Amino acid sequence: MTRVLAAGVFDLLHYGHIRYLEEAKKLGGPDAKLTVIVARDDTVRRLKGQDPVIPEDQRRAVIEALKVVDEALLGFEDLDLDRVIQQIKPDIVAVGHDQKAIRAQVEKIKKARELTLEITPVEQFGEHDLNSSSKIKRRIVEGARTRP
Repeated sequence: MTRVLAAGVFDLLHYGHIRYLEEAKKLGGPDAKLTVIVARDDTVRRLKGQDPVIPEDQRRAVIEALKVVDEALLGFEDLDLDRVIQQIKPDIVAVGHDQKAIRAQVEKIKKARELTLEITPVEQFGEHDLNSSSKIKRRIVEGARTRP
């Protein structure tokens, strides 16, 4: 069985998230197990400067309910990707188009620990208006301002 690891905030789940997770699982082939790390609320605050709309326990439960996902776990409070990799022992780490910092961290861990894991980017799905949670939030706020 090939173990694939993916990670993200997954606030306001949208089709781009679904496609990212589907593509991540495909990377491992037909026998793949997909484990998804969902960012903690404190992590989101630190990285994005604002609270997520959906609390961490609900975001994790929604991700785990997706048929493509075999397991969803909350990340470590201290953003310790090394600890995550040691715990999950993935064969492949799937990184999204907007996860350059995560990719750099995983590459550093791979080199330091002399791991054989693959780090594979998953391209952005579509150029649509609403392919990110931030864009969805912006659309909601703008819509609220234009209503009478």
